[in-house]
This record gives sequence, structure tokens and C-alpha cells, in this order.
Amino acid sequence: MVRGDDEESFVLADIPGLIEGAHAGHGLGTRFLRHIERTRLLVHLVDISDTGRDPADDFRVVRNELHQFSTALAEKPVVVAANKLDALPNPERLAALRAHCETEGLPCVAISAVTGEGLDELRRLLAAQLRNLAPAAPATPAP
Repeated sequence: MVRGDDEESFVLADIPGLIEGAHAGHGLGTRFLRHIERTRLLVHLVDISDTGRDPADDFRVVRNELHQFSTALAEKPVVVAANKLDALPNPERLAALRAHCETEGLPCVAISAVTGEGLDELRRLLAAQLRNLAPAAPATPAP
């Protein structure tokens, strides 16, 4: 549970990373993809530290997996959280991710889970986004 301003709260669920090919069942892909179909809003937590990979490319891979699995899932509202701001080796990594998000019209908030930097801004943004979305439909039991 995340407590927002004015005593509002919302549930935030952490879904482990998806790998390329998840839509076809690779890794734990389809199990997690089916689980997130019930969400109203997706938050992509993107690692901007020096992993040797491009954060914008990592984000594109996950977005493609969502689209390959379900158009409805790919069209859900999205917020990008650029994590590990405390371990950012080069500001260009964050700038490139922000530029990519801007071209898609997606909000991008830089955060550090370690130091807490940006977390209040992210929490406020999520609460505001959720206030503008219709309530989630009740989950239907699996057959």
C-alpha cells in the first residue's frame, strides 16, 4: 500500500522484469503478463546505472513484449521511473531515456530507491494519474 497525500492510498505491485520473448512464454513471461492485465497504470522501473545496456533500449524491449502479448496491455497508461539515480555514471543515460519518453508522451521521473530522491515526486504523480483513471474492473476467477 502506498499512502498518498490527503490520506488517499493505492496498491502498488512489483512485477519482476520481463525478458525478450516473454510474450511467447520465455522466462515467467506470460504468467506475469496475464497478472498485469488487471492493472490501471503501468510503472516501468528502468535501471539507469552502468549495466552495460542502454536504458532506452531496455524500455523498448519491455514495451514491445507488452504489445506482442496484448494491444490492450500496451495501451495502458505508463509512467517511467528511471531508477538508480545515485549510481548514474553519465547524465547522458538519463537524458536519452527522458528524450525517448518525451517522444512517446510519457512522464519520466528520476529516482533513487537507495537515497529516496524523487520518490515523493513519483508517489504524487502516480496518485494524480490514478485519480484520472476509471476504477479497475473486478478480477475474474481463472477457469
